[in-house]
Amino acid sequence: MKIAIMGIRGIPANYGGFETFAENLATRLVSLGHDVTVYGRSNIIDYPEEYYKGVRIKILPTISHKYLDTVAHTFVCMLNSFFINYDVVFVCNSANALFTLIPRLTRKPVVLNVDGLEWKRQKWNWAGKTFYKVSEFLATVIPNAIVTDALDVQRYYHNKFKKQSTFIPYGAPEEKATTKDILHKFNLNPDDYVLYVSRMEPENNAHRVVRAFERVKTDKKLVMVGDAPYSTNYIANLKKTKDPRILFTGYVFGHGYKELQSNAYFYIQATEVGGTHPALVEGMGYGNCVLANDVPEHHEVLGDTGLYFSRNDDVDLTEKMQYLLDNPHVVQERRAMVLKHVRSKYCWQRITEQYEELFKKMTKV
Repeated sequence: MKIAIMGIRGIPANYGGFETFAENLATRLVSLGHDVTVYGRSNIIDYPEEYYKGVRIKILPTISHKYLDTVAHTFVCMLNSFFINYDVVFVCNSANALFTLIPRLTRKPVVLNVDGLEWKRQKWNWAGKTFYKVSEFLATVIPNAIVTDALDVQRYYHNKFKKQSTFIPYGAPEEKATTKDILHKFNLNPDDYVLYVSRMEPENNAHRVVRAFERVKTDKKLVMVGDAPYSTNYIANLKKTKDPRILFTGYVFGHGYKELQSNAYFYIQATEVGGTHPALVEGMGYGNCVLANDVPEHHEVLGDTGLYFSRNDDVDLTEKMQYLLDNPHVVQERRAMVLKHVRSKYCWQRITEQYEELFKKMTKV
């Protein structure tokens, strides 16, 4: 099949979950014999070659603006795809639902991964929230099929819109890093730091993690990985902490990210909005003990293999951190449980085959 993937920032992945997902999916689809093109944004992707691991890279312009970046770029991508004979167009993010009408005009099958419930995010004003709610509805009527990567999101679309979606989860990495270059760069040692990974936005609760860690008694460090292009004031306030144990690395991708995940003492997932969070699945794939915010989406992924702190409860978060810091045998036990669980549910190859099957169904191949 000739497949186009769009609605993301592009690959090689250098931003977030959708980009890492697209890289894993696209390269594996190529290995199965398909012709795959991934569209990228000119303000994010600076890759000089035409192909990346067998995937064709097509960089198109966008508008670098908090509210326009995603939709402007996807619109341009859709116009470009109008003139190319793709067998299927795969789009990420429900915000792009309206533009899936363009390939439908030429009878190209369109599959949309709706992601989580974006209108719940604090960063959006009333206009942004309204746009996302309208886009959710359009996602149920314009594309040929929608994909949800969390059962909780699948239930939401079924209950609200009576729309059946295809559930395909996010995949987990399959091996740890053996090098420690990024650890040396930040003066870190294996098992000597707690790891947090997320976009630095209020609903991801980086501020709660910082406040809670300031109160624990330990010589270990807290490593905060991530950034956000439109949250400069929020991030500046986070960095005002006086605790010398807390380290902000900014974005870390590729092998450096793999090294940080592979050597953490335990991993914190403090997010409260969205579907399946890629960083959580990745943390599990690297064999981390996970301390997670007590929300349904995390229970769906972690099950009883993780530990939970009461939703947005700073005191309980501090207590659970201290418990894990004081009980390394518990950390070791949870690591073994997590690895067994994640290997059985979040295999990239099986996930790729599920997408391939869905695409073939759409194209009647």
